[in-house]
Amino acid sequence: MAARPIYVEIDVQAEIEKVWSYTQQPQLHEQWDLRFSSIIYNDKLPGESVQTFTYATKVMPGVRVSGWGKSKGTHEKESGEKTSALHFGTDQLISPIAEGKGYWKYIPHEKGVTFLTQYDYDVRFGWAGKVADRLFRPLMGWGTALSFDVLKRWIESGESPKTQYRRFFSFYAICFLFSFVWFYQGLVPKVITRHPLEISMLTQLAPLTGAQAAEAIFWIGIAELVFAGFWLIPKLQKYLLQLQIAVFPLLTLSALVAAPSAAIAPFNVITLNITLWVLSIIGLLLHDQLPTAKSCKRKRGKTA
Repeated sequence: MAARPIYVEIDVQAEIEKVWSYTQQPQLHEQWDLRFSSIIYNDKLPGESVQTFTYATKVMPGVRVSGWGKSKGTHEKESGEKTSALHFGTDQLISPIAEGKGYWKYIPHEKGVTFLTQYDYDVRFGWAGKVADRLFRPLMGWGTALSFDVLKRWIESGESPKTQYRRFFSFYAICFLFSFVWFYQGLVPKVITRHPLEISMLTQLAPLTGAQAAEAIFWIGIAELVFAGFWLIPKLQKYLLQLQIAVFPLLTLSALVAAPSAAIAPFNVITLNITLWVLSIIGLLLHDQLPTAKSCKRKRGKTA
């Protein structure tokens, strides 16, 4: 079964010329498009209709994918609709994309512009590349949609892409941190070691024997491992932050009641829980201002 082309559509409340400028000027385009770190236009000869360019994408520190592109011209209808066709590719084997084609379309309407793209590409490495593309293609679609929302916010509110991406990645860094903390706290001191301090604190708070508390600690650890997994589900993250803001003060108080000496230990429960509580507040404040791929249509006539 052939892979479906990537399609992304978004409405922008702005004049078509402004949207055209933010998407066609390379120094502006490279700021909002997550797929590119730099875009450089080559000199075009007089009368030449094809604009060639080179691009680079920073995959990770020290690793970049460079490629070539051709903007194959624009077409403007009487209605004001514009289209820009694109041909692109790279010879670098690190890139799963070998060569592709697509277009951008700008459709003016009463409230602004519908900006959309559709593109497809060939993968390298034969069947292995096609298998890998089952994971890579959705990631490309998500990155395109997220970039379109960043562009929309930039044009409509004036907030720079750099600020938006800083907020976005800061938020998810906080979420991954919480996932790690709950995973570690559930696995190491509870499931693996059933630490004596954990058992002692529980027997101080509940009428349990040592053996019963040890068994309970194990299952509490399992619950914390599950809770750690919830942090990787975007739909739940806002509610988890709200839950932590309410619960961390209670957990801190319970720990101090069960083991007052813990308050003076190095890296103690007070400093840890207050740190996580403040990070929960920061994460919640960031959440409502995040750019999101959900604002885009990912299929014609349908919202993703």
